[in-house]
Amino acid sequence: AKMSRRRTDSQGSLGPDDEAMPYSDDETDDELAVSSEGEPEAPPGAPHPPVETRPSDMGWKVKANDRAYHQLPEFQKKVFLCIKKSRYSGNAIKTYKYNAFTFLPLNLYEQLKRAANLYFLALLILQIIPEISTLPWYTTLIPLVVVLGVTAIKDLVDDLARHRMDKEINNRKSEVLLNGRFQEAKWRDIQVGDVVRMKKNDFIPADILLLSSSNPNSLCYVETAELDGETNLKFKMGLRVTDERLQEERQLAEFNALIECEEPNNRLDKFLGMMLWNREQYPLELDNMLLRGCKVRNTEECHGLVIFAGADTKIMRNGGKTRFKRTKIDELMNYMVYTIFALLLLVAAGLAIGHTYWYEDIGSKAWYLYDGKDQDASYRGFLSFWGYIIVLNTMVPISLYVSVEVIRLGQSKFINWDLQMYFAEKDTPAKARTTTLNEQLGQIEYIFSDKTGTLTQNIMAFKKCTIAGRKKWINEPFSAPRQPVDWSWNRYADKKFQFMDNYLVAHVRSKKDRDAMEFFKLLSLCHTVMVENKDGELVYQAASPDEGALVTAARNFGFVFLSRTQDTITIREMDQETTYEMLALLDFNSDRKRMSIILKFPDGRIRLYCKGADTVIYERLAPNSRHKETTQTALDVFANETLRTLCLCYKDISAQEYEAWSRKHKDAQLTLSNRDAALDRVYEQIENNLMLIGATAIEDKLQDGVPETIAKLAKADIKIWVLTGDKKETAENIGYSCSLLTDDMQIHYGEDVNEKLSIRQANRRNEPQTVYRRKKKPAEPFFTQPGKNALIITGGCWLHDGKRSEMNSLPQIDFVDMACECEAVICCRVTPKQKANVVSLVKKYKKAVTLSIGDGANDVNMIKTADIGVGISGQEGMQAVMSSDYAFAQFRYLQRLLLVHGRWSYIRMCKFLRFFFFKNFAFTLVHFWYSFFSGYSSQVAYEDWFITLYNLCYSSLPVLLVGLLDQDVNDRLSLKFPKLYLPGQQGTLFNYKNFFISLFHGIFVSLIIFFIPYGAFLQTMGQDGEAPSDYQSFAVVTASSLIFTVNLQISLDTSYWTFVNCFAVLGSIAIYFGIMFDIHSAGIHVIFPSIFTFTGAASNALRQPYLWLTIILTVGISLLPVICIQFLHKTIWPSVGDKVRHLGKKKQPSAFQRGRRSRRSAYAFSHSRGYADLISSGRSIRRLIFSEFVPAHHHWSHFVVQ
Repeated sequence: AKMSRRRTDSQGSLGPDDEAMPYSDDETDDELAVSSEGEPEAPPGAPHPPVETRPSDMGWKVKANDRAYHQLPEFQKKVFLCIKKSRYSGNAIKTYKYNAFTFLPLNLYEQLKRAANLYFLALLILQIIPEISTLPWYTTLIPLVVVLGVTAIKDLVDDLARHRMDKEINNRKSEVLLNGRFQEAKWRDIQVGDVVRMKKNDFIPADILLLSSSNPNSLCYVETAELDGETNLKFKMGLRVTDERLQEERQLAEFNALIECEEPNNRLDKFLGMMLWNREQYPLELDNMLLRGCKVRNTEECHGLVIFAGADTKIMRNGGKTRFKRTKIDELMNYMVYTIFALLLLVAAGLAIGHTYWYEDIGSKAWYLYDGKDQDASYRGFLSFWGYIIVLNTMVPISLYVSVEVIRLGQSKFINWDLQMYFAEKDTPAKARTTTLNEQLGQIEYIFSDKTGTLTQNIMAFKKCTIAGRKKWINEPFSAPRQPVDWSWNRYADKKFQFMDNYLVAHVRSKKDRDAMEFFKLLSLCHTVMVENKDGELVYQAASPDEGALVTAARNFGFVFLSRTQDTITIREMDQETTYEMLALLDFNSDRKRMSIILKFPDGRIRLYCKGADTVIYERLAPNSRHKETTQTALDVFANETLRTLCLCYKDISAQEYEAWSRKHKDAQLTLSNRDAALDRVYEQIENNLMLIGATAIEDKLQDGVPETIAKLAKADIKIWVLTGDKKETAENIGYSCSLLTDDMQIHYGEDVNEKLSIRQANRRNEPQTVYRRKKKPAEPFFTQPGKNALIITGGCWLHDGKRSEMNSLPQIDFVDMACECEAVICCRVTPKQKANVVSLVKKYKKAVTLSIGDGANDVNMIKTADIGVGISGQEGMQAVMSSDYAFAQFRYLQRLLLVHGRWSYIRMCKFLRFFFFKNFAFTLVHFWYSFFSGYSSQVAYEDWFITLYNLCYSSLPVLLVGLLDQDVNDRLSLKFPKLYLPGQQGTLFNYKNFFISLFHGIFVSLIIFFIPYGAFLQTMGQDGEAPSDYQSFAVVTASSLIFTVNLQISLDTSYWTFVNCFAVLGSIAIYFGIMFDIHSAGIHVIFPSIFTFTGAASNALRQPYLWLTIILTVGISLLPVICIQFLHKTIWPSVGDKVRHLGKKKQPSAFQRGRRSRRSAYAFSHSRGYADLISSGRSIRRLIFSEFVPAHHHWSHFVVQ
């Protein structure tokens, strides 16, 4: 009988996404109650990953070769009122948002959901009302149209690209079985229940159940690059029954099975179903499925049955948006816009009241002001209020949001283009996958890092082993001048495998030591590696780097894994080939932390081989198992050398015991509810009373530059936490080797932590409740001794999230407070779910800006939970990168991302916002001072066209370029002086204090710009006897003064001058004069007499030297205080940046002296689930759900820094 076995997902205590598949958009929101503070929930329509698949969820029925079946009334769903359609999607896909009819209304609706755009639309409507219109409608319409137009064009271009892509995909060709024979059909015409034939290199058109292929055992190789970014091949296999009976076209045409399976969902790591055919039931799982988006490789042709089509396919179900992240500055900026709006209402109301009183006292009594309208003072005041809302509307700047988007886009491009973050070896540049978070990179307080593959290379080498409690055989390239082992005696040996201990090789070759033979036989049999024969060479494809390293080691020692089928495994033991019957394969997952294989030997014996983590293996050893103590000692030694360890054991099983267990196993496989948990329980019953053989130790080296990077980030006051699935000793040693832990740190372990936490809770209980209820007094620190502290904890109840009451959350708060007092924190043996919980605890209780960095599927939860997620594109495929906000190839690039790009982005954005608010206050508040001299009549102080173009043309470019290009010190100095990073963490460059300084600066400048020309115009006579003291000349002088002041002010604030900045400042002033003379020309007045009313005003006013003197005086007095304050600041209270700039100018700084050290380091077990069920049932696929028992990760080389 076929012993297929279900690959167990990690379920049970940890919830469905411990393996943290990154594809479900809402998994982190649903499952991390703690982390969802204030963040938008996943949309209600978003597909939720099924927590458990109950039989009631098996509501999806597919009948092979029967299109009519799927149109039955029972499969119809109501769409609108009484219109119904089939619940089965067609295979055509639609990813575009708009069509020709919906583009304008939908796009406008989306843009007007932004508060600022809606506000300007409301203003435009006010301006059309003649009663209150104080400014012509075009002053708002033109900026609004420009802003909406630019965004709409961008959306249109994106959507046209989607249209083209959809069309190309929907029109791809495929072969479908219709009327008894295969015919060519477009993808859009494929339906659920169709039988499809796919050839080599074809894309898979829908989610398809593999029936048969041209390869033996219906093996099918697929490339999943479009799903998870991995290019290595995965294996899928058809059921044995369909493989045998469904090879011919005629057989396929007669195929009439009914498939019952789970509803369409977005879990790429899971599929449960059942096939009913000829009154037999067959279990289906993910490894029988070919998912849409994959590509058929190394398989001439294969046949399959369409289960999910179009929008129901798993890849389409994952197309949603990830959780929306916002920066602190975004939130501040919105609050400030609300503050400005409140100010605007107050000012307008004050001026409206002023107008009411003025009209009663003066306006109504002056015959020359009579306008023929019979309106009382309060009604005129009311109209004046709306009039002033329109006049002063430029306090809320329309171009703010667009400018911020442009700056962020530019900063993202700079990150993408940075050659110093480009990894030539893998041809991987850094990539900013989002454009909305750049300035937050300059404010990071906590970094949460994975260990394996992030700090280390995730390239494994078999280093040491202990067999039957005896000698720890060593593979040390650097010990003594020994020769590497010569493998010429073994024609199957992998030449790249280096081993130094000739004695062990000779010992194994002598065949005298049964334990050593059994040890390497176990390594060659108990695994889920797939083998390919390429040009006479054996090529192993392993689900995790550890597994590959162990099988390669066994191969070189003479135990060569040659081939496998659904239920046999063939190895070459020294010089004879042996084939074992595989009865069951009990695969690895992050709960079990072990894998086993049950084999029938050629002589009929049945034996179970098992390998796994010491913690789980030692619990299951037989009481009479030998070598426990000696092996444990060896394991401790290995862990201290930062090696990843694994215990190996076996158990002989009688035929009766196996038969009884096999029946339970079969029942568990056919369970539809909680199949995984049922299988786990069955595995537990056989994996006991094991006999220990020995242990292996594998090395995983540190990446280049990790210690320097960690030391540099620590100097910038960034706290680094390492979250790993490894054991405590390994993690601690890595902590030392990568400079996270230093010799001057006091290290506190879990027991110490629990004691301190319980003391704190006891003290709290002893305090009277009244004290607790009153204003909480600041807690005294946990660590009172001077010096640095570090924390190393294993798992822990405080890492489980929970919807707790305030009192129950106190232990969590205490834990976070204690951990945050430490310089470094290492959490060992944590699951992916707990990793995310740690991040959300710090976010929740510390309100700190957090960054997570990882490289595998088990880090996805953590990456999505943190404020910023960084993915490392390493050995583990692309799941982490696909969920991240920023991605690059090496951990060491993190210092450049934060200390250079992050810091610059933060400084630029703060400078931009401070200046942007200032220039709009200075511009708008001139109207406020003018109103005191115009009877509060909401008359404008400038010409209408100046108001329209001020933010668009005259003052936008210089400030935009400062936001894009400014740098206080260059990148080399930024890295040399990490302390420069502190202002970003403290948020000192942009906050309410800075906002009010900008406001008062704006008020001051607007006062000068209004009152100096006002005084100059008061009693004056021009050269030619004409008085230039008319309203239009006054408007020209104030506007010219403003343009000079604003453009020179930004010049004073620019730290880094380029040709472009210079050109922008001079260009803005030139554009202003050019456009003004055009608008004031007689020619344009003749064409549009009512729109262009300032005929000749500019040429008349600027002909007068007196007015030029006025402009120079105004600009001088506006800028003088700023120059004085800047001078005093730089000489008396210089910032860190000023000091560094001064240093940089004085002398060329010498290069860093790095400490000399050579380092090796490594870890416990990289755990990805293997290909087990896949092989046992004849399926085979590489799986990247890395366990947390010890996560597997990344890639870098042995490293000696001079």
